[in-house]
Amino acid sequence: MFEEAKKKYSAAGVDVEAALEKLKNVSISLHCWQGDDVRGFDTDPNKPLTGGIQTTGNYPGRARTPDELMADIDKVISLVPGKPKMNLHASYAIFEDGEWADRDKLEPKHFAKWVKFCKERGLGCDFNPTFFSHPKCDPLTLSSPNEETRKFWIEHGKACIRISNYLAEELGQPCVMNIWTGDGFKDIPGDRINPRIRYRESIDAILSEPYDFKKVKPCVESKVFGIGVESYTMGSSEFALLYAAVNQDKCIPLMDNGHYHPTEVVSDKIPALLTFFKEIALHVTRPVRWDSDHVVLFDDETKEIAREIVRCGGLEGRVNIALDYFDASINRISAWTTGYRNFQKALLFALLQPVDELKKLQDEQKFSALMVAQEELKTLPFGEIWAEFCKRNDAPLDGAWFPLVEEYEKNVLSKRN
Repeated sequence: MFEEAKKKYSAAGVDVEAALEKLKNVSISLHCWQGDDVRGFDTDPNKPLTGGIQTTGNYPGRARTPDELMADIDKVISLVPGKPKMNLHASYAIFEDGEWADRDKLEPKHFAKWVKFCKERGLGCDFNPTFFSHPKCDPLTLSSPNEETRKFWIEHGKACIRISNYLAEELGQPCVMNIWTGDGFKDIPGDRINPRIRYRESIDAILSEPYDFKKVKPCVESKVFGIGVESYTMGSSEFALLYAAVNQDKCIPLMDNGHYHPTEVVSDKIPALLTFFKEIALHVTRPVRWDSDHVVLFDDETKEIAREIVRCGGLEGRVNIALDYFDASINRISAWTTGYRNFQKALLFALLQPVDELKKLQDEQKFSALMVAQEELKTLPFGEIWAEFCKRNDAPLDGAWFPLVEEYEKNVLSKRN
């Protein structure tokens, strides 16, 4: 069936073997926070989430310790083809022997167990300062008018630069370090510019910490609004993009496709940014009416994001891809695996497009032929190519992996409550 499918794609001008080989080497960051509902290990695990973040649901089996979270991540890795890259938040620091450090005092040693975990599995690791769910959010962080608050969070950001450098050097892969805060106001502000000036100055201070831009890739992520900050956010799209544009020698922009107005699509923004930036970063999620961080599906916008990554040469080191969602209403292993496999599917679907031919039809203004070609590609036997990709990468096929999740739930997750 695979050979027949390959012939059909070949007739459409697609090199299936090249597509399979290319996808095998694509690294997608797997976010640790799906496994424990963004709780982390550095403060009270029962604390409320802040910064516009909300996890809904109380499905049994949430990871409560580093060992449980790592075991769950191992299960996900066994269910997806290829090797992912880890993605950590600073709040997942691991303290031993009664030690504890506040976020402004975090050190590389607090992530040594994560480095060991990644080394044993051949994984790289990305990193995120955690500017939320902490007593020293007032509720603002980098934009606070309180100098002591800003200083605490600036020192946290600098510590995260040092930790990101440690991860990059230990694991031999660049570490993408994403700066995002939930800073904003619930209602109409009386002053819009000064909070943004403070925000800019705070990021400047964080990035004054020495680092090798080839190893550590700081990002600035925007957001249109969040719970409790519906009227104004300091880190708006314009702010984040302009900051990254002015500072291209030391940071890159990051787009989360849940962080825009509902009528905006990140797929269209990817080629716009790559026109000006050598490199960008993405958080791939699924918003439902707002930034709700639903599990990524194999839907139209996900496929279009992947197509633009491929069309624009993003898989040649220009686009850093990470997942970002957290659903506590369903089995968390299933949520992780579904989203990861779906974005791999989207990338494979994109790689199975005759990009040069489609560009040629557009440039020749043969728009009828372009429409027909794009539509007919949708019904080619994609499933057989995906199944072959799974086989070659020792991952279970569709229809075979979910029973393994159910078994893990029965034997492991159900015993945590």
